[in-house]
Amino acid sequence: MTFDATIARIGVVTVSDRASRGEYEDRGGPAIRDYLAEILTSPFEPVVRVIADEQPLIERTLIELCDNEQCCLVITTGGTGPALRDVTPEATEAVCQKMMPGFGELMRKVSLEKVATAILSRQTAGIRGKSLLVNLPGQPKAIKECLDAVFPAIPYCIDLLEGPYLTTDESKIKAFRPKK
Repeated sequence: MTFDATIARIGVVTVSDRASRGEYEDRGGPAIRDYLAEILTSPFEPVVRVIADEQPLIERTLIELCDNEQCCLVITTGGTGPALRDVTPEATEAVCQKMMPGFGELMRKVSLEKVATAILSRQTAGIRGKSLLVNLPGQPKAIKECLDAVFPAIPYCIDLLEGPYLTTDESKIKAFRPKK
Protein backbone atom coordinates (compact mmCIF):
# COMPACT_ATOMS: atom_id res chain seq x y z
CA MET A 1 0.00 0.00 0.00
CA THR A 2 1.46 3.37 -1.02
CA PHE A 3 0.20 6.77 0.00
CA ASP A 4 0.64 10.20 -1.53
CA ALA A 5 2.71 12.09 1.07
CA THR A 6 1.35 15.44 -0.16
CA ILE A 7 -2.15 14.53 1.00
CA ALA A 8 -2.68 14.42 4.76
CA ARG A 9 -4.54 11.30 5.86
CA ILE A 10 -6.82 12.04 8.81
CA GLY A 11 -8.62 9.30 10.70
CA VAL A 12 -12.18 10.03 11.79
CA VAL A 13 -13.52 7.45 14.23
CA THR A 14 -17.05 7.37 15.59
CA VAL A 15 -17.26 5.23 18.72
CA SER A 16 -20.91 4.26 19.19
CA ASP A 17 -22.60 0.91 19.73
CA ARG A 18 -25.84 2.07 18.12
CA ALA A 19 -24.24 3.83 15.14
CA SER A 20 -21.99 0.83 14.46
CA ARG A 21 -25.11 -1.40 14.33
CA GLY A 22 -26.96 1.05 12.06
CA GLU A 23 -29.60 1.81 14.70
CA TYR A 24 -28.56 5.44 15.04
CA GLU A 25 -27.37 7.94 12.47
CA ASP A 26 -23.72 8.84 12.96
CA ARG A 27 -23.68 12.62 13.29
CA GLY A 28 -20.27 12.96 14.99
CA GLY A 29 -18.06 11.60 12.20
CA PRO A 30 -19.74 13.73 9.51
CA ALA A 31 -19.46 16.80 11.79
CA ILE A 32 -15.69 16.23 12.04
CA ARG A 33 -15.32 15.73 8.26
CA ASP A 34 -17.38 18.86 7.56
CA TYR A 35 -15.30 20.85 10.03
CA LEU A 36 -12.03 19.74 8.44
CA ALA A 37 -13.35 20.49 4.94
CA GLU A 38 -14.32 23.98 6.09
CA ILE A 39 -11.07 24.97 7.79
CA LEU A 40 -8.27 23.07 6.02
CA THR A 41 -6.86 24.58 2.83
CA SER A 42 -4.24 21.84 2.37
CA PRO A 43 -5.35 18.59 0.73
CA PHE A 44 -6.50 15.83 3.06
CA GLU A 45 -8.16 12.45 2.85
CA PRO A 46 -10.49 11.34 5.65
CA VAL A 47 -10.14 7.68 6.66
CA VAL A 48 -13.48 6.93 8.32
CA ARG A 49 -14.44 4.23 10.80
CA VAL A 50 -17.65 3.67 12.78
CA ILE A 51 -17.08 1.17 15.57
CA ALA A 52 -18.64 -0.16 18.79
CA ASP A 53 -17.68 0.91 22.31
CA GLU A 54 -15.30 -2.02 22.84
CA GLN A 55 -11.85 -1.12 24.16
CA PRO A 56 -9.93 -3.84 22.23
CA LEU A 57 -11.70 -2.80 19.00
CA ILE A 58 -10.99 0.89 19.62
CA GLU A 59 -7.33 0.11 20.30
CA ARG A 60 -7.01 -2.01 17.12
CA THR A 61 -8.68 0.72 15.07
CA LEU A 62 -6.41 3.47 16.42
CA ILE A 63 -3.31 1.33 15.80
CA GLU A 64 -4.49 0.53 12.25
CA LEU A 65 -5.10 4.20 11.43
CA CYS A 66 -1.75 5.33 12.84
CA ASP A 67 0.54 2.49 11.83
CA ASN A 68 -1.01 1.03 8.67
CA GLU A 69 -3.09 3.88 7.21
CA GLN A 70 -0.40 6.44 8.16
CA CYS A 71 -2.86 9.04 9.43
CA CYS A 72 -1.04 12.08 10.82
CA LEU A 73 -4.12 12.93 12.87
CA VAL A 74 -6.83 10.66 14.26
CA ILE A 75 -9.92 12.34 15.70
CA THR A 76 -12.41 10.24 17.64
CA THR A 77 -15.93 11.17 18.66
CA GLY A 78 -17.88 9.45 21.40
CA GLY A 79 -17.07 7.26 24.36
CA THR A 80 -15.61 10.04 26.51
CA GLY A 81 -18.27 10.23 29.21
CA PRO A 82 -18.59 8.44 32.56
CA ALA A 83 -20.90 5.61 31.37
CA LEU A 84 -19.61 2.09 31.89
CA ARG A 85 -19.17 1.52 28.14
CA ASP A 86 -17.35 4.84 27.56
CA VAL A 87 -13.75 3.64 27.13
CA THR A 88 -12.31 5.77 24.31
CA PRO A 89 -9.83 7.63 26.59
CA GLU A 90 -8.62 4.33 28.06
CA ALA A 91 -8.08 2.89 24.57
CA THR A 92 -6.27 6.05 23.49
CA GLU A 93 -3.98 5.97 26.52
CA ALA A 94 -3.26 2.27 25.94
CA VAL A 95 -1.93 2.87 22.39
CA CYS A 96 -0.09 6.17 22.87
CA GLN A 97 3.55 6.64 23.83
CA LYS A 98 2.95 10.20 25.05
CA MET A 99 -0.16 11.83 26.44
CA MET A 100 -1.01 15.46 25.64
CA PRO A 101 -3.21 16.48 28.61
CA GLY A 102 -3.44 20.13 27.58
CA PHE A 103 -5.86 19.22 24.79
CA GLY A 104 -8.38 17.69 27.20
CA GLU A 105 -7.92 20.48 29.71
CA LEU A 106 -8.64 23.16 27.12
CA MET A 107 -11.62 21.30 25.63
CA ARG A 108 -13.21 20.89 29.06
CA LYS A 109 -12.58 24.55 29.90
CA VAL A 110 -14.28 25.71 26.70
CA SER A 111 -17.17 23.26 27.13
CA LEU A 112 -17.70 24.26 30.78
CA GLU A 113 -18.37 27.82 29.60
CA LYS A 114 -21.41 26.41 27.75
CA VAL A 115 -22.72 23.53 29.88
CA ALA A 116 -22.13 22.42 33.49
CA THR A 117 -22.10 18.72 32.56
CA ALA A 118 -18.89 19.21 30.55
CA ILE A 119 -17.09 18.34 33.77
CA LEU A 120 -18.20 14.74 33.12
CA SER A 121 -16.27 14.60 29.84
CA ARG A 122 -12.96 12.78 29.75
CA GLN A 123 -11.63 13.70 26.31
CA THR A 124 -7.87 13.50 25.95
CA ALA A 125 -5.11 13.43 23.34
CA GLY A 126 -1.88 11.58 22.79
CA ILE A 127 0.92 10.70 20.40
CA ARG A 128 1.43 7.32 18.75
CA GLY A 129 4.54 7.33 16.58
CA LYS A 130 4.03 10.20 14.10
CA SER A 131 0.30 10.50 14.76
CA LEU A 132 -1.68 12.83 17.01
CA LEU A 133 -4.85 11.28 18.45
CA VAL A 134 -7.58 13.57 19.80
CA ASN A 135 -10.75 12.38 21.58
CA LEU A 136 -13.84 14.55 21.20
CA PRO A 137 -17.31 14.34 22.72
CA GLY A 138 -20.13 12.95 20.59
CA GLN A 139 -22.41 15.93 20.01
CA PRO A 140 -21.78 17.92 16.78
CA LYS A 141 -22.09 21.28 18.57
CA ALA A 142 -19.53 20.19 21.20
CA ILE A 143 -17.28 18.78 18.46
CA LYS A 144 -17.09 22.19 16.78
CA GLU A 145 -16.53 24.04 20.07
CA CYS A 146 -13.72 21.67 21.06
CA LEU A 147 -12.05 21.71 17.63
CA ASP A 148 -12.25 25.51 17.50
CA ALA A 149 -10.35 25.55 20.82
CA VAL A 150 -7.58 23.05 20.03
CA PHE A 151 -7.15 23.13 16.26
CA PRO A 152 -4.86 26.20 16.24
CA ALA A 153 -2.19 23.98 17.89
CA ILE A 154 -2.74 20.87 15.77
CA PRO A 155 -0.84 21.84 12.58
CA TYR A 156 2.29 22.75 14.56
CA CYS A 157 2.02 19.53 16.57
CA ILE A 158 1.87 17.60 13.26
CA ASP A 159 4.96 19.58 12.11
CA LEU A 160 6.82 18.49 15.25
CA LEU A 161 5.87 14.87 14.49
CA GLU A 162 7.35 15.29 10.97
CA GLY A 163 3.93 14.98 9.35
CA PRO A 164 2.41 16.81 6.38
CA TYR A 165 2.17 20.60 6.46
CA LEU A 166 -1.45 21.45 7.31
CA THR A 167 -2.74 24.87 6.35
CA THR A 168 -5.99 26.49 7.43
CA ASP A 169 -8.37 29.12 6.17
CA GLU A 170 -7.16 31.88 8.48
CA SER A 171 -10.52 33.66 8.33
CA LYS A 172 -11.90 30.63 10.25
CA ILE A 173 -8.98 29.17 12.26
CA LYS A 174 -5.49 30.59 12.44
CA ALA A 175 -2.93 27.84 12.96
CA PHE A 176 -0.23 28.79 15.44
CA ARG A 177 3.35 28.31 14.32
CA PRO A 178 6.30 30.00 16.05
CA LYS A 179 7.92 32.85 14.15
CA LYS A 180 11.14 31.75 12.48
